[in-house]
Amino acid sequence: MSENNAEGGITVEVEGRILLMGINRPSKMNGFTPEMIDDLTDAYTRLDDDPELWCGVLFAHGDHFTAGLDLPKFRERMQKGERGRGKGKVDPTALGRKCTKPIVSAVKGVTYTLGIELMLAGDIVVAADNCRFSQLEPLRGIHATGGATIRFVQRCGWGNAMYHLLTSDVFDSEEAFRVGLVQEVVPFGSELERAIEIAEIICEGAPLAVQATKRSSMRYVTEGEQAAIAAMGADQTLLAETEDAEEGVNAFKERRKGNFKGK
Repeated sequence: MSENNAEGGITVEVEGRILLMGINRPSKMNGFTPEMIDDLTDAYTRLDDDPELWCGVLFAHGDHFTAGLDLPKFRERMQKGERGRGKGKVDPTALGRKCTKPIVSAVKGVTYTLGIELMLAGDIVVAADNCRFSQLEPLRGIHATGGATIRFVQRCGWGNAMYHLLTSDVFDSEEAFRVGLVQEVVPFGSELERAIEIAEIICEGAPLAVQATKRSSMRYVTEGEQAAIAAMGADQTLLAETEDAEEGVNAFKERRKGNFKGK
């Protein structure tokens, strides 16, 4: 993205099996424009569709993750009730088509509104120790529509969710860790490195098995325990017939790491 592009953008870089997706509008605290949402949607869709990519890392350029939506630029979309995710594409907030690949988020500094919703739509969150979180939509006359009203409750429980959603308060990384919004807190400046390390560890597993694991857990969240249990046998049968499953057995016998291909 050009420094002169006021609408911002999303940088995309492949590192091994990992797709690095960078929020890039630091001059505006990475406030999201419609163009940035469109770019991020394309990046998530690329991650999901490319069999050579096994994990995604979402991060931000500059000192802050994101101040959220640049509201004046979204007013027209909001009035029309448009989500702007694109037909058939992956929704970065996971309210439409969900990404089947794991996503690790590295957050820092100001992480407001959409920032919280993006990290909650992913799977694992590494937070810098300087984070300031807030779901402040009620102070703007609206309510969160990117998944916070759902996932905050799922991750943190009713009381913790209502405390932060209804007060629109600003809270730090320690509180985010306490209630379960983030999984690790690290010194500012090391959050991306740690997120990539976690993604690399995930990529040591067989990708089809990793995706099946995420799918099973998501089925439990969205459909309930019995649906998750009912699908386990068939899913395991399919995995057991893959080349990676055979490689997993051989790696176990030979006491080495598996060399998985996603087949």
